[in-house]
Parts: sequence; C-alpha cells; structure tokens
Amino acid sequence: MLTLSPEPSMRNFENLSDPEALGSALAQDPDWWRGAVIYQVYPRSFADSNGDGIGDLRGIRDRLSHIADLGADAVWVSPFYASPMKDFGYDVSDYRAVDPMFGTLEDFDALVEEARRLGLRVMIDLVISHTSDKHAWFAESRVSRENPRSDWYVWADPREDGTPPNNWLSIFGGSAWQWDSRREQYYLHNFLASQPDLNFHNPEVREQMLAEMEFWLQRGVHGLRLDAVNFCFHDDQLRDNPPKPEAERTGRGFATDNPYAYQRHIYDNTRPENLDFLQQLRKVLDRYPGAAALGEVSAEDSPKTMADYTQEQRLHMAYSFDLLGRDRRPEFVRETVSSLNQTVASGWACWCIGNHDVERVMSRWGRDEANSQMAKLFAAMLVSLRGSICIYQGEELGLTEADIAEHELRDPYGIAFWPRFKGRDGCRTPIPWSKDAPHAGFSASEPWLPIPEEHVAHAVDAQRAQPDSVLNFYRKLIHWRRGHRALIAGDIEFPDAPENLLVLRRSFQGESLTCIFNFGRSESIVPMHSGRLLSIPGGVTERKGDTLVLPGYGWAVLSSAL
Repeated sequence: MLTLSPEPSMRNFENLSDPEALGSALAQDPDWWRGAVIYQVYPRSFADSNGDGIGDLRGIRDRLSHIADLGADAVWVSPFYASPMKDFGYDVSDYRAVDPMFGTLEDFDALVEEARRLGLRVMIDLVISHTSDKHAWFAESRVSRENPRSDWYVWADPREDGTPPNNWLSIFGGSAWQWDSRREQYYLHNFLASQPDLNFHNPEVREQMLAEMEFWLQRGVHGLRLDAVNFCFHDDQLRDNPPKPEAERTGRGFATDNPYAYQRHIYDNTRPENLDFLQQLRKVLDRYPGAAALGEVSAEDSPKTMADYTQEQRLHMAYSFDLLGRDRRPEFVRETVSSLNQTVASGWACWCIGNHDVERVMSRWGRDEANSQMAKLFAAMLVSLRGSICIYQGEELGLTEADIAEHELRDPYGIAFWPRFKGRDGCRTPIPWSKDAPHAGFSASEPWLPIPEEHVAHAVDAQRAQPDSVLNFYRKLIHWRRGHRALIAGDIEFPDAPENLLVLRRSFQGESLTCIFNFGRSESIVPMHSGRLLSIPGGVTERKGDTLVLPGYGWAVLSSAL
C-alpha cells in the first residue's frame, strides 16, 4: 500500500514573485534543452498563408504566438527543404534551399526572428543519413563508377545470380537495395527507393553533411533534430542481418506484417563508427553557444544506443520512441521510464507521446474512451518525466486520429501497407484554428488532407474561450511546471503503487515532488499523513482526512522538503 508523508514545500509556483521572469531566465541558459518543452510543427499541416491548401513557413510565423503562449521553450520544425515530396520532405534534394511550396529562405529567416522576439528557440529537422534520388549529388554519383561523387552513396555489385548483395530490408517494405542500370550496381535505401543512403564511410560525405548543418546554425537555428541518426553508417563488409526469432518480433513502429521486423538490424544501422562522427558533429555545435542536438534513435537496443549517443561530447539528447506504442499501463510506463533513465545515466532523454509518424495518443491510448480528462492526464504525466519533452501539434487540442479513406491517402507507407496499416496521414491532418471559418481557418482553399468534422469542434478559438479546455490546461500546466525546478532538472524514482496508479517522485536541491496519476476510470483512494497538496492546474483530487481521493483519470502533486 502506498503511503505518502509530505511536508510544506519550500518553493511553490504561487509563491514566486515573477514566474515569467523565471521562465525567461531558464530560456537564456545555455543548457536550456535540459527539461525543455519542445513543440513539434509539421509544416504542411500547421497553417497556410497563401491559400494553396498546404501549410508554409509564413503560416508558422504568423501562428508562433500560439506556441509561445503555451510556454514552450523551442519549436521543432519538420522538413521544409527542397524536395520531390515522395516522403513529404524527408527526401531532400537541396539542404540549403526551402521548397517553394513552403516559401523562401527569407521566410525562414523571418520565422527565426519572430521566434526570437517571442522567446522561442528554433530547432530544425535535419535528415542526414539519406537524400532524395533527385539530389544533384546522387545524379552525379550514379553516372559512373569513376566520377568525383561516385563513392558518396552506398553502391554494391550484385551476387553471382544477379540478386542484391545481402538480405537487408527497407523499412518501407522489400529489399533495401535498388538496381541502377547506369552503373550496373545496386544502391542502398533504408527507406523509400527514392531515398538513397549516403556513404558515411567516405570522409568527404561527413565533412559535407557537417557543412550543411553549419549553414543553418549560421542562420540562427538553436537546435538540430537529427532524423534516423543511427542509420548514418552501414557495415562496410555488407554482412547479412541474422533472423529475429518470432518471440522477439514486437513490430513496434512498423506495421505488424512488415518483414522488416523479421531481422536483427545489427549490420545495416547503429554501427560503432557513428560514435566518432557524433563527436565531430558536437565540435561544430559547440562553436554556436546554446545550440543543441536531438537524435532520433530507433535501434535493436534503443536504450543502450541512446546512452551511447548522449555521452559527453556527443549528442545533447536522444529522442525516445518507448511511449509511442499502444501500452499505457502504469506499470509499463514505470518500467519503461525507469529502465531508460537508468541506462542513459549521465545522458539525457527526450520524451514524447505522439509525433508525425504514429497514431495520435488520444486514439492510441484513449481508444474508445477518449475524452478531455484523459488528454489532461496524459499531458500531466508527460511533463512530470525526467528529461526534455516534445509536444506534437494538435495534442494541446486533444485531437484524435483522423479516419482517412483509401482514396485520400498521401503517405507512401500507408499506401504500401493498406488495409492492414493505414499509414501516417491520420495524425498529419491540418490544425483547426477557427470553428466557424472555411476549412477551420487553416487555409482559404481545400487542404491537402481533409480536416475531420470532429476536429473542427476542438478548434483553437473555441478552446481559448473555454476556461477548462484542453488547450487552456496545457498552457497553465506548462507555465506551472516552470515554477518547479524538480520537474525540470530533478532526479526521478518510482515508489510502489497500487494497480492503475503511476507514482513518481522528482527531487532537486531541497524540493521533492510526488506526482500521482490515476490511469483507471474509477476513483482511487491513497492513504497519506499530513502534508501539502499543491494546487496544480486541472487537479481535482480531494483530501479527506488522512486519505487522498483521485477520481478516474485524476492526478495530484504533493510537495515535501528534503
């Protein structure tokens, strides 16, 4: 049985003379990324400024106040580079150009300047392991085996029978090798066939990619979110991956019928050579005070890889996929977060419960019971974890996964695996800004993906007018969190707790906060001694004598002095 013995807090949000000043001071810290709240923007679906149905950089700039008002420390902008859009920007054809559908470099500079005015840092999504097959580098590389960039991509001769050089598989299905008749060789693509992998064994490639990063750092970017960063290097002997026993095939992050899950991916990614490259990358970042790198890691042993990648003089943070599955049980969250923090140790994790690649959390965790109280519970839990956190656009509105018809699909992953897997379009639909405006205020014309009617009811303007809305809760919660250093920089431990309850304790420099979350639909009664029950936004917990009563999907925070 869980028993709590809190005492009055030495520091409390309500007692701070100027909480906003505290937030401002934290934003100026070169270690701002530790415990930061990072808001992810998917440009195509955030806001359309020119009426073509596709979001753009000016649209983001015009709506930055929405993100600043939430209390976020940084805005992460998903790819906006020149691209044929086979994978919607994650197939880059020019790292230093903005795709015309998103605007111009001047628009990007204006976005950075407006973010700075609002106290926000800008983090960009940089895809460094592969390019588009329309990139000038690949066009030159595929011409012959002798040209200056012939070794910039991963080329290999066929086996004697003409088949690919090994058994490596693409995440998007099928072989990871594509035949090219010009060179009479195969090239490697861990993703789409139109996304050839760069050869990081070539020092010229490494230097070039560092130069591409520095181009954006010089334009005032404060952070780099490095997509698929563990895919940069491959085994230079091109050895076959071993099979994965059926019992180990979790399929996490992939369709359950995707053959990619049938292998142990130990030769096609997460190679030891990557560690030296990350140190080179860090040296570049260190030339720009306050610049930080967040690495997306999806590996056979992601916790260990995250620990390796976030050691001193490598990446600042590693992006965790561990809470992006369907399991929301308190014991799963407890074991996952505890295990990862122990493994990462001196490194730093970045948590999320949603992004542009997975079903929205309100459908994935909420399922048929999804409601505003659940949305608030999930948010309260997320901001209580040790590490930095990412909020994916629309989570602050409590949006559910959109049901996209087959003829409306745009995602190549969804098209390939339909109907077993509907792809990623359902979490990428445009943000509803206005309940009564055409196309929910997102655009003056038909959006590139449909906006579900149920999303319109959750529009930003409608929620701003409702004091107890999910949007207003997010804003109050994030600002409240800024007043508690224990939640931003403190250690974490997980006391034993009854079923349906997640209990965690954060401690830092004399302050200890015990956070209790009821993941069940029924109320839960927790015994406790005398102490201080903090006034937390959205908290509806009752104190009855020596017990604490948490309603279904309720939470509480108690403070004690160390």
